[in-house]
Amino acid sequence: MADAQIFIGKNVEEAIAEGLRALGLNQAEAEIEIISRGSRGIFGLGSEPAQVRIKPRQVSATPHFEATAVSAPPSPEAPRQHEVDARAAAMSGAESISPSTQASDALPLTEAEKAEEFEPAEAVEPSTAEEEEQLAQLAGELLGNVVRLMGFEATVVAEWREPDADNEQRYLLLDLHGKDLNPLIGRRGDTLNNLQYLVRLMVNQRLHRWKNIVVDVQGYRRRRMEHLSQLALRSAQQVAQTGRALALEPMPASERRIIHLTLRDHPDVVTESSGEGERRKVQILPRKSA
Repeated sequence: MADAQIFIGKNVEEAIAEGLRALGLNQAEAEIEIISRGSRGIFGLGSEPAQVRIKPRQVSATPHFEATAVSAPPSPEAPRQHEVDARAAAMSGAESISPSTQASDALPLTEAEKAEEFEPAEAVEPSTAEEEEQLAQLAGELLGNVVRLMGFEATVVAEWREPDADNEQRYLLLDLHGKDLNPLIGRRGDTLNNLQYLVRLMVNQRLHRWKNIVVDVQGYRRRRMEHLSQLALRSAQQVAQTGRALALEPMPASERRIIHLTLRDHPDVVTESSGEGERRKVQILPRKSA
């Protein structure tokens, strides 16, 4: 059991649960590394299972700090020690995560959810102005070709953006403009995320390096982020006034992260995630007095 073993599942949570069962460990006793988050594919095609590497956690004299709700920024994780394959790197890079010992009736963050919602993105190699221009042209052409093959007429506006609330690093924004493009967004942005994954994958295959590329449709992501931030603040005010916890609707990890970050320093409430898979949601709870 001293060697790490690889386990697969429909998603990261399922792969971790299978690995812990097989090794007879709990999360506090295991070191877990996400190799690939997997993919549901593009419109159901080309799906891939999630993969994780698990090994028994070595006993250390260093104290283990208990994970808490998101009332304070998370501590930086240790440097990553393994490179993932090109397909996983195209999406988000490998993440090495430390186990949480938090216990809660509300099913607190799993290690995979903690990584998705709180950890910084994989570092991106700096590029020159010329390289950025070439990347913008390449990625814009690839996205335009995909959209045309799907039967849509759209213009790709490529622009480099500085880090913001939803992106911790400088990124290339590819914003699609045209008529009747709502189908490219999909339910809760699912289709848009698939397009983004596909473009990142194609660019990675050309450059053999992961690049932070964000695909949007006429500013949908910005509007959605603003809506979620306002929803978080209104809900927090309600919780502070009534003293009762409030559960928001199920959201993908990227949207839950916006809620967590918006309320991270709120004086009256804390947040945590509960539920599993597509039913995972953010709960807003009154902050307990010290």
